[in-house]
Amino acid sequence: MKQLSNVEFMLLQIIAECNQVSGYDINKLIDQRGYREWANIGTTSIYTGLKKLNEKGLIESEDSIEKSGKGPMPIRFFMTEAGIDTLRNEIIVSLSSSRERDPRFDLGLAALPFVKKSAAIEALRQRLDFLKEISKQIGRKYESQGGVQLPLHVRALFLHAMSLNEHEQSFTSHQINELLEEMK
Repeated sequence: MKQLSNVEFMLLQIIAECNQVSGYDINKLIDQRGYREWANIGTTSIYTGLKKLNEKGLIESEDSIEKSGKGPMPIRFFMTEAGIDTLRNEIIVSLSSSRERDPRFDLGLAALPFVKKSAAIEALRQRLDFLKEISKQIGRKYESQGGVQLPLHVRALFLHAMSLNEHEQSFTSHQINELLEEMK
């Protein structure tokens, strides 16, 4: 199956967390958690994402038996087994191979409760290796193009990327240690 969009990934997380949830309740949770700001998720994309997940067989829907206020009967969404498996896979992929400044990694962090700590640690270790390799590649390219002799604006682009990568490595190592502590 093709990788899920960030919206679909986030929706699966919320549905898994809530067991059954309406689109309205999902929208409220997205606002409360600030997903709109850092994951670029609009109201329309929520309903489009729910429709796509339903079409892919990752969630199912049913009319709610509870209704408050005016308007149509709310539709409640819940996970299928395929949805649960897909969510777990997406979490591991996002934790293990996301670049720095990637909202997908943040989505993977938000979904940590849905995978075993040992799987999360392994995925984060893979990410750490991935980030170290990227750091080496950036360093080699920087040096091959002149390193400290490069004009300031070019040098700054390389140094910014290297600095972000170093921070991501530090953060990832810290998360691994936190998870290891929780497993004790």
